Amino acid sequence: MKIASRNVNGIRAVLKKDFFPRVKATNADIFCFQEVKAFESQIPAEIRFHLADYQYVRHHGSRPGYAGTALFFRKDMNITEKKAEFSDLMFREDGRMTQLNFWYQNKEIALLNLYFPNGNPRADGTEMLPYKLAFYEKYRAYMHSLRAEGKRVISTGDFNICHKEIDIARPEANKDSIGFLPIERAEMDTLVAEHYHDVFRTLHPTAKDSYTRRSYRSGARERNVGWRLDYFWVDEAVLPWIATIEHQETVEGSDHCPIILELK
Repeated sequence: MKIASRNVNGIRAVLKKDFFPRVKATNADIFCFQEVKAFESQIPAEIRFHLADYQYVRHHGSRPGYAGTALFFRKDMNITEKKAEFSDLMFREDGRMTQLNFWYQNKEIALLNLYFPNGNPRADGTEMLPYKLAFYEKYRAYMHSLRAEGKRVISTGDFNICHKEIDIARPEANKDSIGFLPIERAEMDTLVAEHYHDVFRTLHPTAKDSYTRRSYRSGARERNVGWRLDYFWVDEAVLPWIATIEHQETVEGSDHCPIILELK
């Protein structure tokens, strides 16, 4: 089974940038998209044509042109639940999470597709870092509830935090930057302490210069100045099923590259 994840930075924009050939070449069973930035009526009809073998669940939030997540999954999958509405306001208000439950290896997997708050202050000066940290707390509590139900948990998406110095090109220059603050990185330390695993670092513990997000500005892509913000985190019961993980760093069209997880 293959699961692909990408922050598309606007589904309508990325469709103009060689998107469908890349999707077809990836041939994933599930595609997880973040920052879709479109209401249902704004999704171009061509995406349903090119992904005719897939069903989808999406959550656009309430603000136009902002956030939103979507999951596309093959129609022949053994799905037990698809979910875009959650009791917690943090998951709902900006469409920051979609969920798909399915059977794999005679176990039920809960796949969470997430777009985490970036934590930068809003234009009106509203401080958003506390909101980001609270979102992480809600997210972890939700994963615990899924595990308590006996489900295996896979989380993917744009986590908007670089965990370690190896995950960012300029750690010293960014030590006071949102996305690399000690208080944020501690959230991922907590994930590790609670027996969740960053798949890329589990398989490639010493890999350097491998990033998933590069700014459009200052030639960052050409100079490979980037951040690793996009992850697959799994609970430890999923680890024996992991085959490979790939950062498709040469793929353009968004400031984030696709990441691909393959299960055995």
